[in-house]
Amino acid sequence: MDFSYLTLSLSNAFLSYTATMLNIVTIHAIRKTSSLSKNLKALLLSQAFSDLGVGLLAQPMYLARLIMESKLNSGTNSSYNAIYIAYLIPTNLFTLATLFLIVILCAERFASLHFYLSYHELVTHKRVVAVVVSIWFLSGLLSSMRLWIPKSTTYVVYGVAGSSCIIAAIFFSVRIYLSVRRHVNQIQVLQLQQVSQNGEMTNIKRMRKFAIMAVYVCLVLLVCYLPNGFTLFVTALSGSNTGINHVHHYTLTLELLHSSLNPLIYCWKMKHVRHTVIGILRNALKLSKHH
Repeated sequence: MDFSYLTLSLSNAFLSYTATMLNIVTIHAIRKTSSLSKNLKALLLSQAFSDLGVGLLAQPMYLARLIMESKLNSGTNSSYNAIYIAYLIPTNLFTLATLFLIVILCAERFASLHFYLSYHELVTHKRVVAVVVSIWFLSGLLSSMRLWIPKSTTYVVYGVAGSSCIIAAIFFSVRIYLSVRRHVNQIQVLQLQQVSQNGEMTNIKRMRKFAIMAVYVCLVLLVCYLPNGFTLFVTALSGSNTGINHVHHYTLTLELLHSSLNPLIYCWKMKHVRHTVIGILRNALKLSKHH
């Protein structure tokens, strides 16, 4: 195994562990955090389960692909092809689900700010759950396309789906930023006039905080996903070669890193989740000391 494959294999083994452990703790913390709304909790839990799937399934299969590819130097035998398909389907499933879920998260946070008075009528918990279920069904359908549709066609479909999600996420992030600025100005006016109740201003500030969190999630998504999307675009235009294949491995590793970063964003931007995670880690340390 050359240095490049060794570096990639060690990196993905480490990221598989971090994505798994961080998201298990995050899922437990989100479930225990009572201050989150049902809609936001459903979206964050679904996103965390998607990131957990990357750590448990996608990255171990990708690691197996890297090890086999480094030994073969050319992926032509049946064992490699089986590993490749076993890696491809869960990776596409969870990356597509992540893209769709982050768009919905940004859209839901935008609606909570922009349609403040009618939000609970427009965005009901049943509708959010229905959208989440639809996202997982669509992601499963798209991820299985590689089994019965030519490779070039799947590249086009994934490219269109990924580009649409990124454009939509950017659109909602910009709208969230503008809405947050407007709410900051409103809060300043209310504080000057002293006509608002403290509870209402606290509620607006909380919504603003969660909206900003969605923007950070979107920004990290762009940093992690765009390089691999560009690499796939170049591959589709010029064909695959050794150099592009190596670059693709690194950009795909960066994309999979996203699943380890999301829990850190939740802990950073959501105080209640952070406190719950710290409590869980403290209890785990106490138990380990007793044993």
